[in-house]
Order: sequence, then C-alpha cells, then structure tokens
Amino acid sequence: MKKPNLLIIGSGPGGYRTASYAVQNGLEVTIIEKAQPGGTCLNAGCIPTKCLAHDAELRLTTSSLYETTPTLDFTKVMERKEGVINQLREGVSSLLSQAGINFIIGEARFISDHVIEVNGEQIEAEHIIIATGSRSKMPPFMSEEDFVNQSKTAQNIVTSTELLSIEKVPQRLTIIGAGVIGMEFASAFSAFGSEVTVIEFMKECLPPIDSDIAKRLRKTLEKRGVTFYMQSAVKQIVSPAESGQEFTTVIFDKKGKEESIETDLVLIATGRQANFDNIGLETTGIETTSKGIVVDDNMETNVKGVYAIGDVNARQMLAHAATFQGFRAVNHILGKKDNIRLDIMPSAIFTYPEAACVGKTEDQCKAEEIKYTTRKGFYRANGKALSMEETEGMIKVLIAEDGSILGAHSYGAHSADLIQEVAALMNCDAKLDKIRDIIHIHPTLSEILQDALL
Repeated sequence: MKKPNLLIIGSGPGGYRTASYAVQNGLEVTIIEKAQPGGTCLNAGCIPTKCLAHDAELRLTTSSLYETTPTLDFTKVMERKEGVINQLREGVSSLLSQAGINFIIGEARFISDHVIEVNGEQIEAEHIIIATGSRSKMPPFMSEEDFVNQSKTAQNIVTSTELLSIEKVPQRLTIIGAGVIGMEFASAFSAFGSEVTVIEFMKECLPPIDSDIAKRLRKTLEKRGVTFYMQSAVKQIVSPAESGQEFTTVIFDKKGKEESIETDLVLIATGRQANFDNIGLETTGIETTSKGIVVDDNMETNVKGVYAIGDVNARQMLAHAATFQGFRAVNHILGKKDNIRLDIMPSAIFTYPEAACVGKTEDQCKAEEIKYTTRKGFYRANGKALSMEETEGMIKVLIAEDGSILGAHSYGAHSADLIQEVAALMNCDAKLDKIRDIIHIHPTLSEILQDALL
C-alpha cells in the first residue's frame, strides 16, 4: 500500500471532515473506521438524539396549539430517525470515496509510533491523527463489565446508545445524570409520555451553562412533569431479576438520607470517556492520562507527527470541537497559520426549550475575580417570540470592563442561533459600542440580543 501523507483513525465528524480538509489542501489520506461511517455522533449520538428532540418539540407545540395531545406513533418516530441516519451516512460514505482518500473498514492498532496495523496489514505514516471518540462513562457504583453482564440478561439499564434503539416508550424512565445527555432525553421522553425522573449528584444541572440559566431551564422541565433529585448520589440499581418484582429499583442518597424509586427503565447519563485503551498505545510513547490523550494547542501529542482530536483528548467533548481541532492539526502539518479560536467554543443543549452558551459563566467570572456587568434580554418582550408562542426564555450576556463579551448563556427557542451570533462577535473581538450599531431584522428573535446590549 502506498504510504499516505496522513492516516486518520476514526470517521466521526473530526475524522471525516478532517480527511476532506486535508485532501483539499493536497494531502493523500488513509482513514480507518471500525464500525459505521460518521462515528458515534451520526449513528448513535448527536443526529438521532436531535431527531427525537425535533419530534418531541412538534408534539408539545401541536398540543399547545390545538389543546390536545396528538397520538404518538413511536415506530414512525424511530423509522424517521433511521432514515435521517441512513441519508447522512450515505453522504459521509460519498465524501470518503473522493479522490485522495483511502477509506478502510477495520480495527486499527498501533504497532509502533508511526505504524498502524489494520486487517492484518501494516501501514506506516509520517502523520497520524487519532479521532476515536468516546463512549458512555459508567457511574462509580457500576463497572463497564457489570453493565455488559446485566445487559445480557435484562434491558432494564441502558446508555444513550441502547435508548436510541428501543421499540416502545417506557412508562417510567429514570435518568442518572443531568448533563447534556440526561437533559435532552428527559425533555424528549417526557414529551413522548414517560414519567421522567432525573437524579443528579451536583447542585444544579448542566454545569457548562450559567447556573441562572440552568435553573430556569430545569424549572421549565419541572412544569412539564419531570422530577429532579439534585445533590443525590445513586448507590445501587436493583433489577427485577434480583428483586423478584416487575420493576427496577433505584436506591440513592440525598443529603445523607437513603431514598428509592421504582422505574421501568434506567438511563445511565453520567458523561463520556475517551476511547483510547484498545488501539495499542502501549506500543508507543504517546502520553495519556485517565481522561484522555495529552495534546498541545496544535493537537499534537508528545510523539512528533501524531495528533489526537475530539473526545479522545477530552479537551472539549463536542462534535464541532473535533472538526476544528482536526483543521488545526492539518494546518500544523502543513505549516499553515489559522485564526481558529478554540477558546471560543459555543455549545447547545437541544431540550425544549433549547439552551446554549459560549464563553465564561458568571460563577467563573466571580471565581477569577474578573470585573463584569450583566445584560439580560427576555423572550416575553419580543414580537417574534410572541408570534411563535415561545415566550419562555432569556439570554444573559457578561460584559467586561472594556466592553468585550466574556460569555453568553441562553434558554428559549433557537437559543443556539442567538449564541452563534455572540460567538461570531467574540471571534471578531467586537466591543459593546460597535455591537450596538449592528442592525437586526425585525421581527426576529435576534432582537432579544440586540435589546439586551443596548
């Protein structure tokens, strides 16, 4: 096999978009994928979850408009999700079939620093990018082995991967973890009719989001029937096989007091952990920690020419972070400078209503003793929000003494779009006196941001 300029392990958003970018810049690329093109994000993560979030939102908004809850055909919901996945997977496969890319299905393992073995063949490459993503992280009371063993005998405990393939909506769903994954599924399945309970160890949900916004979003979900147990630690899950009952029991500690609830299905949503323990890194000198592969700001490991992007380096576990980290790695390989601001990383949570953020939270500003002022804009005062019947929401912007934006956090309809505008302004180092002069279309939700910054 011809020696490639660049070898990439993993074809998720980081892998396949980096491969395409590298080819556009004149490199010959070999990309290896052990499962389906598109990685976890496309096949069992971002995309299928957002399909469910969309259908859940339609169900809620239709109920509001016609004062009746439409009948749920969950089979059609799952069929639509699969259709979207298949369509996008074909698109990724087509992208990976372009000239300059050699796409291999197989399990890649390092033989040495710059040699990879796949399907019994060894490939040497001067430059290698590891983009192997992440998997569901187990809570302290359960090992991965325990989870695998119980899933062989009963389907009462699942991760997001299995939940995205269930055939019917559980009557009672208990979610362990109120991070992004937990909150998105809580929102969707409560809309589908499940009695949803969320158990979270931290004081508030969604740690990346400003606590003021996170609390408001949680209260909104509570109004829709989701029950939250905050500052609670799950100690044990007792399956029907163990108890002889028809239900699963979740036992947890809430401020020193033991409590328990009965449920039909438990979702483990306690975060993600990097996939790097089965790719032969022990045969290399690549440095790792318990969290992920260690990289510098160019995504290069301590072994020259070997890079790690996306969830596997655990810097920012977001699909778009993986993509732009990949672009940075390729640029470094080419000796090409860029203006990618990896410190300005917008993110969104697709609950209903959705939430989004970029930059620092108010708590971070206080902890770092940064002087700031706070500006807020409310959906209830916006004409477009009223016309859409989306009056629940707020945007909160933190402004530095020099007028620059430190961070912004929002919940409400199309929050991701509002925060994306803020991220663009932050990338341009825009100051408040200039931002105030930007004309916004009327009527749009973006006027909520404009009003906040006047």
